[in-house]
Amino acid sequence: EDPPEVLMADNRTMAQLLQAPTVGYEDAIVIPEITATNFELKHGLINLVQNKQFFGHNKEDPHAYIRYFNKITSTMRVPNVPNSTIKLMLFPFLLEGAARIWLEKEPPRSILTWDDLVSKFINQFFPLSEMTNLRNEITGFQQRFDESFSEAWDRFNDLLRACPHHGFSELHQLDTFYNALNVN
Repeated sequence: EDPPEVLMADNRTMAQLLQAPTVGYEDAIVIPEITATNFELKHGLINLVQNKQFFGHNKEDPHAYIRYFNKITSTMRVPNVPNSTIKLMLFPFLLEGAARIWLEKEPPRSILTWDDLVSKFINQFFPLSEMTNLRNEITGFQQRFDESFSEAWDRFNDLLRACPHHGFSELHQLDTFYNALNVN
């Protein structure tokens, strides 16, 4: 009986089969086509972003980093280059450590807009459980006995800023704060 016939899937040489693949290296962020001529990100702008990088640590506030990043990128205006495109190009320079690894693990070409990027970033580094904890801190807010009115007000506003999508109306916020004040 003859040995079974082995079919080869392709006719590549051994050297070709051992070559490292060249596909799969695309970034998650898709940069829209830029029609401006001679556009480049300035080294100083990249350095400015890298001076305050986001690492993805538990105590870092991703909302504060987005606000900081928006402030920096709002200073740059380039004809025929939308600000959102500049943000998409510059954002990877904001990340380091676990945050950079997160972005590298995102599927290739999965982030098409600035809103996509912000949404994925916030969902990764500000999970729903964190929002729930902060909402509970806001609703359970109490002025400390050694705290002045203005210190309590500042601390309450810090909580609101840390959770910008808390969903509480302005009236509810004022009512919560008023009821949290000490009688003194």
